[in-house]
Amino acid sequence: MNEATNLASFATDLRQVDAGALDVGYVDAGPPDGPVVVLLHGWPYDIHSFAEVVPRLTAVGRRVLVPYLRGHGTTRIRSGDTIRNGQPAALAHDTIAFLDALGVQSATLAGFDWGARTANVIAALWPERCTGLVSVSGYLIASQASGRTPLPPAAELTWWYQFYFATDRGRDGYARDRHDFARLIWRTASPRWAFDEETFAQSAAALDNPDHVDVVIHNYRWRLGLASGEPRYDEWEEKLARNPGIGVPTVTMEGDANGAPHLDPSVYAKRFTGRYEHRTVAGGVGHNLPQEAPQQFADAVLQVSGPR
Repeated sequence: MNEATNLASFATDLRQVDAGALDVGYVDAGPPDGPVVVLLHGWPYDIHSFAEVVPRLTAVGRRVLVPYLRGHGTTRIRSGDTIRNGQPAALAHDTIAFLDALGVQSATLAGFDWGARTANVIAALWPERCTGLVSVSGYLIASQASGRTPLPPAAELTWWYQFYFATDRGRDGYARDRHDFARLIWRTASPRWAFDEETFAQSAAALDNPDHVDVVIHNYRWRLGLASGEPRYDEWEEKLARNPGIGVPTVTMEGDANGAPHLDPSVYAKRFTGRYEHRTVAGGVGHNLPQEAPQQFADAVLQVSGPR
């Protein structure tokens, strides 16, 4: 069985649940009474990033939930009047609402890119809902104020698409060419990952969501202070702007060939105030660490989730 076949079979049992503003598409695997793990994907990726992680976790008794984030896959914003908001607090609220809808009080949260940022926010603001954290690229909580602070030129270059999205031309270009755009990001963020076209197509299909472009553009414009968030999240964003510590058991991870913007672990290690470890995964592993190194990612999840 090749990689694309494995990916195709992963999402055959896709479910839907009304959760707050969203109708969420998700995978629910493993024993219903097992300790819960929630896996959160990034952009421009989808739930297939965890296709090889899930069986490693269910095999040792974990119940694993893998939702499509807003703007991806079969997740839909239910009302046409709802802002297609991509700010971090909104995505965190989505995950809390998802847990509530399924009657899950607490879970181990693990993710990368947007998913890791979402997991960070929940671990910082609602530690009672997060029993452990695995975060690729470390501490990802930031504010609009920090987003407006200039970086050195080389660092700014790596964020080229953030500035592209700030323009109407960029929005139109992404709407027209989102698959080609995503393929470019995959290749630059994981320059040594030899994914095939079938593997890419499995995930790229999730970008054809009707909310996708609006959510993505809002996310990156919000970071630069070019778009407003929703007032109902202001209190949360004020707390996040103070860079709160994270006290739950945490493993941060980084691939040794990550081509996406990321900080050295020494910069953020002190933000984690509980049991903490950083792991660098060798072997040419890039930004999509769960899909490129599923065993190492699963091992980290099991370490912070504790015994069965």
